[in-house]
Amino acid sequence: MALAATGSSAGSLKRVNKKISTSRSSFRQSMNLGVLVAWIGLLAYGSIIIWSASQSIADASFPRHLLGIGLGSALMLMVWRIDLRNLANLSTVLLVTDIVLIFLPYVPGLSWSAQGMTGWIRFPIINLTFQPVELAKLVTIAFIASLGAQYNGRIDTVRDYIKLCAMLFIPFAAVLIQGDLGSGLVVFFSGAVVIMMSGARKEWVLSTIAIVVGLVSLVLATDSIIDSIFTDDNSLIKDYQMNRLLVFIDPTSDTSDAAYNLQQSLIAVGSGGFFGKGLGNATQSTSGFLPEAHTDFVFAFVCETFGFVGAVVLLGLFALLMLSTVRVAIKQDSLFLKLVAVGIVGMWMFQIFENVGMCIGLMPITGIPLPFISFGSSSMLIQCLAIGVVQSIWRHRSKAA
Repeated sequence: MALAATGSSAGSLKRVNKKISTSRSSFRQSMNLGVLVAWIGLLAYGSIIIWSASQSIADASFPRHLLGIGLGSALMLMVWRIDLRNLANLSTVLLVTDIVLIFLPYVPGLSWSAQGMTGWIRFPIINLTFQPVELAKLVTIAFIASLGAQYNGRIDTVRDYIKLCAMLFIPFAAVLIQGDLGSGLVVFFSGAVVIMMSGARKEWVLSTIAIVVGLVSLVLATDSIIDSIFTDDNSLIKDYQMNRLLVFIDPTSDTSDAAYNLQQSLIAVGSGGFFGKGLGNATQSTSGFLPEAHTDFVFAFVCETFGFVGAVVLLGLFALLMLSTVRVAIKQDSLFLKLVAVGIVGMWMFQIFENVGMCIGLMPITGIPLPFISFGSSSMLIQCLAIGVVQSIWRHRSKAA
């Protein structure tokens, strides 16, 4: 009897272990662990930073930051369960949605202005604000991916390549018309990555880069001529945008507030040293010297608080997130979903490079948030949505394209 009881217990234990092993295997099949770990790590890191900022910066509301994480996490879980491959056949719908989102802030009754720009909408009943261009970034990636997937990984003619570039120019120009240069650059770069990965030839891409640089130079030159002729604000580039470019070229130039912001950011980064000043001791960032320390210049705040080590840890989490997402793209059979995943990586890469670069003087100052770290519910919602899209791509990778 004792031996029988022992055998029964051993059999039960094996069944339990088998169920646990099956459950773990099922979890790994449906949720990419690298993306999940990086996402949770970035949310925790950002929450610590925003909590610290909220102790002295009135606009850095920690409860609102947690609300953004909660809503974003719910959105991520919802999208994670959806098979997104059907979007590949809805390019027209995606384009229309993209344009509607970009110009939604101009609809009477919804429009809400902040920081001198009409780029937000306010929901009347719940009294919450949202920046639709953040969602437009993801829609643009899906739109260009739906077009690029039609070429099956190889764009054979210059005509097809120009057609793709022209389609990308539509949402890019729409965002520029709205006056949001930073978001426009994110839309352009992420869409350009999708086009390159759709099978565009290297020489075409290099020629396009040369043309873009030439056009930018022409715009700047034309703007200077127009500005010298007219005394009112008829210039193509706003004064504050031109000031930021001038400060990037010459950081010592005294141009409005742009030079001051960069100087204070460099001081904050340098004062953090190797290990940082610690939570609550980032006086340069929290005493009012560094403007927008919880949003645009949050990386400088990170460096002052946690120093070089903290910056390396943060960049390491970003690297884990992007490399894991690239792996998701590699494992996916559907070319459309591959391109969507790569486009999301391009979006993250540009935002991280631009935000970090402007804080240390390597890039012009723009209002581009640092994903998962900067304060802002709109950005948090869409970044979590992007995680949901990536996890959905991973979950549905075994199905035929």
